[in-house]
Amino acid sequence: MIYLLKFGASLILPPGIFIVLMLLLARNCWKTYKRRTAIKIFVIAIALYIASTGWMAQKMVSALENEYNPPVYPTGDAIILLGGGATLDTPDISGTGELRSIPANRLLTAVRLQHRLGVPILVSGGQVYEDSGKEAVIAKRILMDMGVPEDEILVEDKSLNTKQNAKFSADMLQDYELYEPILVTSAFHMKRAVLNFEQENVHVTPYPADYIENKKQVFHYNKLAPSADALADTEMALQENLRFLVTKYLKY
Repeated sequence: MIYLLKFGASLILPPGIFIVLMLLLARNCWKTYKRRTAIKIFVIAIALYIASTGWMAQKMVSALENEYNPPVYPTGDAIILLGGGATLDTPDISGTGELRSIPANRLLTAVRLQHRLGVPILVSGGQVYEDSGKEAVIAKRILMDMGVPEDEILVEDKSLNTKQNAKFSADMLQDYELYEPILVTSAFHMKRAVLNFEQENVHVTPYPADYIENKKQVFHYNKLAPSADALADTEMALQENLRFLVTKYLKY
């Protein structure tokens, strides 16, 4: 009963309510002999529905996340930690500004690797927008709070996207004579990130973190319910695939 109620609720909340309204509109158009319009609205509604299901989101995100698996015994002489968003002026335990959930998950993995390997962490990420925080600077403060020595943290705080992450990090790696970096970023982002570093002639050991989907996928009928979260995950996966193609063929 609980799952049925959740499924039903998905049809009266966005995006489900819009799908239902579009289907009703298509039905009305069909009845009034505007059948070409009805078919177009129906197709758009079905496409939106499919994109909004947990089933589709799971398929698309898992395809990205399964490109790489973290090595059981990672080795390297540095850890590259990529940013992914930060607040500018929110209060934190030891200062101002926090990492958003995605880069915070990445940071947790990087810290644990650093404690195990004893190698420096290169944090890469600048202030992308006027109202966002300077990611690498905030990450450095949090890393120090978690026991990483200040002299084991390298800060690259100029990059605004993954391409610049790779370019500016490559320059710093060369300056510090570090040649075997371990790359930590979200599993869904790793495929594109590795390509960006390859284009800068940097061979990295991928260590994906911040997984969204389980490795073992279990189907439940509620995965067929439309939801805003599933639609956001589908959009993210589509965006990653598009950006990968742009990076690969346009070098941007």
